[in-house]
Amino acid sequence: MERKAFMSDMIRTELEDVVGVENVSAQDSERLAYGVDYFWIGRMWADRGNTPPMPDWIVRPASSEEVSRLLTIANYYRLPVQIWGGGSGSQGGALPMAGGVMLDMKRMDRLIEIDEVSRTITAEAGMIFQRLEWFANEKGYSCQHIPSCLTCGTIGGALAHRGIGIMSTRYGKIDDQCLSMEVVLPNGEIIYTLPVPKHAAGPDLNQIFIGSEGTLGVITKATFKLFEQPETRQFRAFLFPDMHSGFMAGRDIMQKLKPSILRFFDEAETMSIIRSILGFEKQGCFMNLALEGIGRIVDIEMELVLDICRRWGGEDLGSEYGEKWYKNRITFFYPGHIMDIPQMFGTMDTVATYQNIEEIYWAMKHAVEDNFPGVRFIAHCSHWYEWGTMIYDRFIMDHPPQDPEEAIRLHNQIWNAGVRAAMAHGGVINDHHGIGLKLGRLMKEQYGPAMQVMQGLKKSLDPNGIMNPYKLGL
Repeated sequence: MERKAFMSDMIRTELEDVVGVENVSAQDSERLAYGVDYFWIGRMWADRGNTPPMPDWIVRPASSEEVSRLLTIANYYRLPVQIWGGGSGSQGGALPMAGGVMLDMKRMDRLIEIDEVSRTITAEAGMIFQRLEWFANEKGYSCQHIPSCLTCGTIGGALAHRGIGIMSTRYGKIDDQCLSMEVVLPNGEIIYTLPVPKHAAGPDLNQIFIGSEGTLGVITKATFKLFEQPETRQFRAFLFPDMHSGFMAGRDIMQKLKPSILRFFDEAETMSIIRSILGFEKQGCFMNLALEGIGRIVDIEMELVLDICRRWGGEDLGSEYGEKWYKNRITFFYPGHIMDIPQMFGTMDTVATYQNIEEIYWAMKHAVEDNFPGVRFIAHCSHWYEWGTMIYDRFIMDHPPQDPEEAIRLHNQIWNAGVRAAMAHGGVINDHHGIGLKLGRLMKEQYGPAMQVMQGLKKSLDPNGIMNPYKLGL
């Protein structure tokens, strides 16, 4: 039902009653800012002069209690609710596709507690993750969640899409690092997951909400592990003759050790991005690795790494390029180095077992480059597990169609081809960027009959369907 101006004003005054007049906005200039994140289609749409999707109201709560009251209002009026952290997402996960209320969480950025006995840190979910890391650093610790969006992504955003940082191979993804959360359910109830994630008191509730992308509730607080800063961190780089040898070396390293960084680049990315930023000129597949911890142990671990890489034909490049890579870990995403409009681009990160990963790499590369003239495919493996690894693969088109509708159609066709190639060979839709609006259409293909489990959770927790419509395939 269309809301007339009279009713809109009535709703606005209710929202203002919760957070204050100054923390509710319906100005077009502000509403426009929430219609674009790092999702390529959203950016392209605005770049072509079109109006992006906009919320009816931007509301900035300051506490969990205010979030609770706001969701109660939204449920009564059947208002769509989206949650905005730093706006750094690449999947359109926060875009207000149905209008309604945009909850901007950045006023909720308080540090709650640092527990040095248990070595945990608790903060509100609107805090930029860099600030959380700084608080940890002041006490001599680190959260070891160091993503490329460290300076612009929030705690809630990292949890909502099950994010990952460059140290994940040793310290885990955000779901490994999070111990407990406070969540406001769609009906306004405030709940707490159990104080620790390891227990036999039923399923771990953290895992219901981590990765749920705002479709099941609003994460308002979280507690994370703290890690001592390592005594030493040693870097090493290698050059492998082909993808197979690098995959196998990475597998053998992961079966014996826990490097903090393990990145392996295909020849196309080695010859483009690695060359341009690190000045690396050799042809082949580049690998960068870091080991850290107690110095004496790291020395022994590095000997094992050198032995493994030699056995798989890896050329030892020493520590220089590894150190350069670490110093430039964010530079890779700065203007001039990262893909940007007017190019068309996307990152189809998939994850699979070692048995399937090489076949997936070639299937995706052929699906993109053989079917779409003018589109190139580059890739690296940036997060590794004992059982497999992920491919951070990108497609790039320098001269996409100018017509926005034609551009959307081509963009989605490329994504469909690449992701379906991954799924057909044992991969999954996404490793750590999330699903959002971009990939929701493929969720049912990925899960099949198992999708009803997530649909059942959604129907039970959000019967009115107000939470982040059209995301996560829900």
